[in-house]
Amino acid sequence: MAVAPASSFSLAAAAGGNPLLFRQLFDADTGTFTYLIAEVASGQALLIDSVFEQHDRDLALIQELGLQLVACLDTHAHADHVTGSWLMHAATGSAIGLAATVGAENVTLPLRHGDRVAFGGRTLEVRATPGHTDGCLTFVLDDHSLAFTGDALLVRGCGRCDFQQGNPHTLFRSITEQIFSLSEHCLLYPGHDYIGRSVTSVTEEKAYNARLGGEADERDFVGYMENLELPHPRRLAEALPANLRSGRPLASTPDADDWAPIQRSYAGLPQLRPRWVQKHHDDLCLVDVRSAEEFNGPDGRISGSLLIPLPELERRLGEIPAELPVVVLCHSGSRSALATQELIKAGRPQVANLRGGLRAWQREGLPLEHNSPNPF
Repeated sequence: MAVAPASSFSLAAAAGGNPLLFRQLFDADTGTFTYLIAEVASGQALLIDSVFEQHDRDLALIQELGLQLVACLDTHAHADHVTGSWLMHAATGSAIGLAATVGAENVTLPLRHGDRVAFGGRTLEVRATPGHTDGCLTFVLDDHSLAFTGDALLVRGCGRCDFQQGNPHTLFRSITEQIFSLSEHCLLYPGHDYIGRSVTSVTEEKAYNARLGGEADERDFVGYMENLELPHPRRLAEALPANLRSGRPLASTPDADDWAPIQRSYAGLPQLRPRWVQKHHDDLCLVDVRSAEEFNGPDGRISGSLLIPLPELERRLGEIPAELPVVVLCHSGSRSALATQELIKAGRPQVANLRGGLRAWQREGLPLEHNSPNPF
């Protein structure tokens, strides 16, 4: 389910006034960069090299920005992490894009050299850059201002060539003919980095890449790559078979969010929309963490909600029924977000924040209870 952006939200402002919105995301466990790029005018977006374990984060960002995800693309079949492409397809209906030569299951957008992937009025050009693997692709923005190089070319390095059909001769030609042929000022965004480097450029890598920059030729590059003697990726046995299914799990697994249509914020907070909470009111415990003055004041309260002001929550946890899922609320959803996190830390398995708080509840015209006026 899509999440409508807040009424005051501007995608153009979020993009810094630029025609494209761009976000670089990071998975610390695998050193993987994930990229979100969207055309502001149409709201259409592409996600590149997603990570299975970061699906909730990525989906929340796409929903909060109000984007329509056209496709989830992978630069290659990864050996060090499982793609989140299938999860994103299941959640949004987005296409799954991967090199056709990989032959992976569940791919709906098999990609070949020279293809273009459209998002709104913009496109990414597909360039085949094999050598790290047979199925490596580089995605180049239509104006050639930036490119996503995956593992073919890294910052001051490149992908290894010792497994998955790797070949150093092929990789040298891929980089020099398909990436170094771009303009000198083209920015290059890698698939990984492990020491904090997030972007480079054609001119930098031509000059300073220790493996094939400067005066290095193909003979130098091949000699370098054939003597790396790297250990195999620690998740190789798990990642490759999963990525040949486009990240689709072999079997469904229990989900802690199955009790309700949870929508997680970009910060990871479980949230529920007011109308669903109102419809299922009798099966929930609603905990209002405002002050007593607010609870009994002119803003009103949701009928049947339990008042536990935020400063008292820790010592009054025992008052919250253990047999019911908990929805926490306040005026705007801010204090209740903190309370939700506290309840999760306390071990409550089914808890969510009321998205937007009582303000959102009131905007949707849902019933509120008020104290009767004093007749005297």
